[in-house]
Amino acid sequence: MIAASVALGALALALAWPVPVALSRAEWPARSPATALALWQGIALGGGLSMIGALLAFGASPAGSLTGAATALLPVLVAGPIPDGFGVAHLAALTLAVGLAVHLALNLGTTAVRAERARRRQHRLIDLLASPASEPTGARVLSHPMPVAYCVPGLRTATVVTEGLVDLLDDDELRAVVGHERAHLDQLHHLVLLAFRAWHAALPWFPIANRAERSVATLTEMLADDAPRRRVGVEPLRTALLRVGSSGATAAYADAPVDAVDPDERVLERRLARLEADLRPLDASARNANWLLATGIVAVPVCVLAAIAF
Repeated sequence: MIAASVALGALALALAWPVPVALSRAEWPARSPATALALWQGIALGGGLSMIGALLAFGASPAGSLTGAATALLPVLVAGPIPDGFGVAHLAALTLAVGLAVHLALNLGTTAVRAERARRRQHRLIDLLASPASEPTGARVLSHPMPVAYCVPGLRTATVVTEGLVDLLDDDELRAVVGHERAHLDQLHHLVLLAFRAWHAALPWFPIANRAERSVATLTEMLADDAPRRRVGVEPLRTALLRVGSSGATAAYADAPVDAVDPDERVLERRLARLEADLRPLDASARNANWLLATGIVAVPVCVLAAIAF
């Protein structure tokens, strides 16, 4: 049990700092954003499981298994006394593990509820203020001079553009922007971003949580760029990004318009650089290796926890 705790602790430490820092600074994610996104998800999930698992393994070590610890401690949880072998450090580790798991789960739930409420509010505003679908994009149109496009995900989806955007762009550029927004909806990026926003909200003092959320948001933008690039071409998409970016607005994914403007201009710069460089994806062997790494990062703590459960 102690060996399992040390192993999981070492993995949690690696996934909490050097691994995500190296990934956030790497250049290859721009070439294969889907692969990098899977790796980020593996790091987040594997790191959380490893952190909680290390605490559980240490706290349950006097009993020899998680089941044994539960059997020994639950009956005396209120009345006592503490069973032999369990010290303050063991009980503190078990309490911290349970508290951390509950804290993360509650933040995920509350973040999801807030996002759903925001989406419903946006759908009501769109129904009230937006004009019917426009040609040639099929997006709803808001009467506003600022050039903005955004999408609202969920069971009911909507893609919205402003009159300012329609006036600013030609037909191909407008198709590229709307195609970008619809790619966010089709690829369910809001679910990926929701998990990382919840992680950041749960651990706002944890620098990697902020770094991970920003990196994942950038990757989803790159993935959404690939759909219109294939259908409309690179040039209309690049020109649309330049025109919209220079106007001070954006055409980025958001749960709601208040989130649509990304204050980090480096995201736009990285998207433009990726389009201008026309980067080639990683080869199949490199992509497979990263997918296996992402799977392994999650599988290791799961297997260790399963091994010490009984």
